[in-house]
Amino acid sequence: MAGPVFILAMQSCGKSGAASPTGLNIQYQILNLSPNLGYLSLYIDFNQVNGLTSPYIYGVSSGYFYVPSTDTPYQFRPFIYNGNSGTTLFSRGDILKTGLKYTIFLTGSAVNGVPQQIFTVDNVESEPAIGRGKIRFVNASPTGTTGLDLYANGTLAFGAVPYLTTTAFKEIPVGTYDFQLMTTGTTGVLNDQPSITVQDGRLYTIYAYGYTTRADSAAFNAGIITNK
Repeated sequence: MAGPVFILAMQSCGKSGAASPTGLNIQYQILNLSPNLGYLSLYIDFNQVNGLTSPYIYGVSSGYFYVPSTDTPYQFRPFIYNGNSGTTLFSRGDILKTGLKYTIFLTGSAVNGVPQQIFTVDNVESEPAIGRGKIRFVNASPTGTTGLDLYANGTLAFGAVPYLTTTAFKEIPVGTYDFQLMTTGTTGVLNDQPSITVQDGRLYTIYAYGYTTRADSAAFNAGIITNK
Protein backbone atom coordinates (compact mmCIF):
# COMPACT_ATOMS: atom_id res chain seq x y z
CA MET A 1 0.00 0.00 0.00
CA ALA A 2 1.36 3.39 -0.90
CA GLY A 3 0.17 6.92 -1.25
CA PRO A 4 1.65 10.39 -1.63
CA VAL A 5 1.75 10.94 2.14
CA PHE A 6 0.59 7.84 4.00
CA ILE A 7 3.30 5.27 3.29
CA LEU A 8 3.18 2.75 6.08
CA ALA A 9 6.27 0.84 5.12
CA MET A 10 8.39 3.97 5.18
CA GLN A 11 7.01 5.14 8.49
CA SER A 12 7.45 1.83 10.27
CA CYS A 13 11.11 1.32 9.41
CA GLY A 14 13.88 3.61 10.48
CA LYS A 15 17.25 4.92 9.45
CA SER A 16 18.78 3.47 12.60
CA GLY A 17 17.91 -0.21 12.74
CA ALA A 18 20.53 -1.54 15.13
CA ALA A 19 19.59 -4.37 17.46
CA SER A 20 18.31 -3.40 20.87
CA PRO A 21 20.82 -3.42 23.74
CA THR A 22 20.25 -6.45 25.97
CA GLY A 23 17.26 -5.99 28.25
CA LEU A 24 16.50 -2.43 27.09
CA ASN A 25 14.14 -2.93 24.11
CA ILE A 26 13.00 0.70 23.93
CA GLN A 27 12.18 2.24 20.56
CA TYR A 28 12.17 5.96 19.76
CA GLN A 29 11.06 7.98 16.76
CA ILE A 30 11.74 11.58 15.75
CA LEU A 31 9.47 13.65 13.50
CA ASN A 32 11.03 16.98 12.58
CA LEU A 33 7.95 18.98 11.55
CA SER A 34 9.34 22.46 12.27
CA PRO A 35 10.22 24.04 8.90
CA ASN A 36 12.83 26.50 10.19
CA LEU A 37 14.52 24.12 12.63
CA GLY A 38 17.03 22.77 10.13
CA TYR A 39 18.77 19.41 10.16
CA LEU A 40 19.11 17.75 13.56
CA SER A 41 21.17 15.17 15.40
CA LEU A 42 20.30 13.31 18.59
CA TYR A 43 22.90 12.72 21.28
CA ILE A 44 22.47 10.17 24.06
CA ASP A 45 25.26 9.80 26.63
CA PHE A 46 27.06 12.46 24.56
CA ASN A 47 27.20 10.08 21.59
CA GLN A 48 25.52 10.84 18.27
CA VAL A 49 22.72 8.35 17.60
CA ASN A 50 22.10 9.11 13.93
CA GLY A 51 24.87 8.55 11.42
CA LEU A 52 27.31 11.23 10.32
CA THR A 53 25.44 11.53 7.02
CA SER A 54 21.89 10.89 8.32
CA PRO A 55 20.22 13.98 9.81
CA TYR A 56 16.64 14.24 11.00
CA ILE A 57 15.12 16.45 8.32
CA TYR A 58 11.84 18.30 7.92
CA GLY A 59 8.82 16.19 7.08
CA VAL A 60 10.61 12.82 7.13
CA SER A 61 10.04 10.32 9.92
CA SER A 62 13.15 8.73 11.39
CA GLY A 63 11.19 5.53 11.85
CA TYR A 64 11.54 3.67 15.13
CA PHE A 65 15.05 2.92 16.31
CA TYR A 66 16.34 1.25 19.47
CA VAL A 67 17.90 3.61 21.99
CA PRO A 68 21.34 2.69 23.37
CA SER A 69 20.68 4.10 26.85
CA THR A 70 17.98 5.68 29.00
CA ASP A 71 20.46 8.06 30.61
CA THR A 72 19.21 11.63 30.30
CA PRO A 73 19.25 14.20 28.90
CA TYR A 74 18.53 13.38 25.28
CA GLN A 75 20.22 16.27 23.47
CA PHE A 76 19.06 17.65 20.11
CA ARG A 77 21.80 19.51 18.24
CA PRO A 78 22.29 21.06 14.78
CA PHE A 79 23.50 18.46 12.30
CA ILE A 80 26.86 18.83 10.54
CA TYR A 81 27.75 16.41 7.75
CA ASN A 82 30.69 14.18 8.69
CA GLY A 83 31.45 16.27 11.71
CA ASN A 84 30.61 16.95 15.33
CA SER A 85 27.34 18.77 15.83
CA GLY A 86 27.14 22.10 17.57
CA THR A 87 25.77 23.32 20.87
CA THR A 88 22.65 21.64 22.23
CA LEU A 89 19.49 23.43 21.06
CA PHE A 90 17.19 21.69 23.53
CA SER A 91 17.10 18.52 25.58
CA ARG A 92 14.60 16.16 27.18
CA GLY A 93 14.64 14.11 30.36
CA ASP A 94 11.74 11.72 29.72
CA ILE A 95 11.64 8.51 31.77
CA LEU A 96 11.56 5.68 29.22
CA LYS A 97 10.39 2.18 30.08
CA THR A 98 11.45 -1.20 28.75
CA GLY A 99 9.39 -2.60 25.89
CA LEU A 100 7.69 0.65 24.93
CA LYS A 101 7.77 2.83 21.81
CA TYR A 102 7.90 6.62 21.88
CA THR A 103 7.56 9.41 19.31
CA ILE A 104 8.57 13.05 19.62
CA PHE A 105 6.92 15.50 17.23
CA LEU A 106 8.89 18.74 16.79
CA THR A 107 6.68 21.46 15.37
CA GLY A 108 5.92 25.14 15.11
CA SER A 109 8.31 27.92 14.23
CA ALA A 110 11.48 27.19 16.21
CA VAL A 111 12.56 30.10 18.42
CA ASN A 112 16.33 30.15 18.91
CA GLY A 113 16.38 26.58 17.68
CA VAL A 114 13.73 25.37 20.11
CA PRO A 115 10.49 24.00 18.55
CA GLN A 116 7.25 23.13 20.26
CA GLN A 117 7.11 19.47 21.19
CA ILE A 118 4.58 16.65 21.48
CA PHE A 119 5.81 13.47 23.17
CA THR A 120 3.76 10.28 22.88
CA VAL A 121 3.86 6.74 24.23
CA ASP A 122 2.83 4.56 21.32
CA ASN A 123 2.15 0.94 22.31
CA VAL A 124 0.66 0.83 25.81
CA GLU A 125 -2.85 0.24 24.50
CA SER A 126 -4.75 -2.99 25.06
CA GLU A 127 -5.20 -5.18 22.00
CA PRO A 128 -8.12 -4.21 19.76
CA ALA A 129 -10.98 -6.67 19.49
CA ILE A 130 -10.69 -9.31 16.77
CA GLY A 131 -11.38 -7.76 13.40
CA ARG A 132 -10.55 -4.25 14.55
CA GLY A 133 -7.62 -1.84 14.74
CA LYS A 134 -7.05 1.40 16.65
CA ILE A 135 -6.31 4.93 15.45
CA ARG A 136 -5.51 8.21 17.16
CA PHE A 137 -4.82 11.72 15.91
CA VAL A 138 -2.05 14.24 16.65
CA ASN A 139 -2.60 17.89 15.66
CA ALA A 140 0.90 19.24 15.05
CA SER A 141 -0.21 21.93 12.58
CA PRO A 142 0.38 25.47 13.93
CA THR A 143 -2.47 26.82 11.80
CA GLY A 144 -4.83 24.23 13.25
CA THR A 145 -5.32 26.36 16.36
CA THR A 146 -9.12 26.48 15.97
CA GLY A 147 -9.15 22.71 15.89
CA LEU A 148 -9.02 20.00 13.26
CA ASP A 149 -11.55 17.29 12.44
CA LEU A 150 -10.58 13.85 11.16
CA TYR A 151 -13.16 11.87 9.18
CA ALA A 152 -12.91 8.16 8.38
CA ASN A 153 -15.07 7.14 5.39
CA GLY A 154 -17.26 10.18 5.96
CA THR A 155 -17.78 9.59 9.69
CA LEU A 156 -16.27 11.95 12.25
CA ALA A 157 -13.56 10.04 14.10
CA PHE A 158 -12.05 12.96 16.06
CA GLY A 159 -13.53 16.45 16.29
CA ALA A 160 -12.16 19.86 17.25
CA VAL A 161 -8.70 18.56 18.15
CA PRO A 162 -6.57 21.54 19.29
CA TYR A 163 -3.01 22.24 18.19
CA LEU A 164 -0.40 20.29 20.20
CA THR A 165 -3.02 17.73 21.26
CA THR A 166 -2.95 13.93 21.02
CA THR A 167 -6.26 12.08 21.18
CA ALA A 168 -6.86 8.73 22.82
CA PHE A 169 -6.89 5.65 20.59
CA LYS A 170 -10.23 4.64 19.08
CA GLU A 171 -11.19 1.21 17.74
CA ILE A 172 -12.44 0.94 14.18
CA PRO A 173 -13.22 -2.09 12.00
CA VAL A 174 -10.47 -3.38 9.72
CA GLY A 175 -10.73 -2.27 6.13
CA THR A 176 -9.80 0.42 3.65
CA TYR A 177 -10.40 4.00 4.72
CA ASP A 178 -10.63 7.44 3.19
CA PHE A 179 -9.19 9.74 5.87
CA GLN A 180 -10.02 13.43 5.45
CA LEU A 181 -8.84 16.39 7.51
CA MET A 182 -10.84 19.59 7.82
CA THR A 183 -10.70 22.75 9.89
CA THR A 184 -13.33 22.45 12.62
CA GLY A 185 -16.57 24.13 11.60
CA THR A 186 -15.83 23.96 7.87
CA THR A 187 -16.45 21.48 5.06
CA GLY A 188 -13.33 22.17 2.99
CA VAL A 189 -10.98 19.19 2.87
CA LEU A 190 -7.42 20.16 3.81
CA ASN A 191 -5.94 16.74 3.19
CA ASP A 192 -7.46 13.61 1.68
CA GLN A 193 -5.94 10.12 1.79
CA PRO A 194 -8.35 7.71 0.10
CA SER A 195 -6.85 4.23 0.34
CA ILE A 196 -5.45 3.52 3.80
CA THR A 197 -5.68 -0.06 5.07
CA VAL A 198 -6.33 -0.62 8.78
CA GLN A 199 -5.26 -4.14 9.74
CA ASP A 200 -6.41 -6.48 12.47
CA GLY A 201 -4.77 -5.75 15.85
CA ARG A 202 -2.72 -2.78 14.64
CA LEU A 203 -2.33 0.66 16.20
CA TYR A 204 -1.93 3.76 14.03
CA THR A 205 -1.24 7.44 14.65
CA ILE A 206 -2.43 9.94 12.05
CA TYR A 207 -0.78 13.35 12.37
CA ALA A 208 -1.25 16.76 10.72
CA TYR A 209 1.55 19.28 10.30
CA GLY A 210 2.53 22.33 8.29
CA TYR A 211 0.71 25.57 7.54
CA THR A 212 -2.58 26.10 5.71
CA THR A 213 -1.29 29.58 4.81
CA ARG A 214 1.72 28.31 2.85
CA ALA A 215 2.11 26.66 -0.56
CA ASP A 216 5.75 25.58 -0.31
CA SER A 217 7.31 22.57 1.40
CA ALA A 218 5.87 23.80 4.71
CA ALA A 219 2.28 23.64 3.43
CA PHE A 220 -0.34 21.69 5.37
CA ASN A 221 0.22 17.96 5.18
CA ALA A 222 -0.38 14.72 7.03
CA GLY A 223 1.20 11.36 7.73
CA ILE A 224 0.58 8.05 9.46
CA ILE A 225 2.67 5.89 11.76
CA THR A 226 2.14 2.20 12.41
CA ASN A 227 2.70 2.00 16.17
CA LYS A 228 2.08 -1.70 16.66
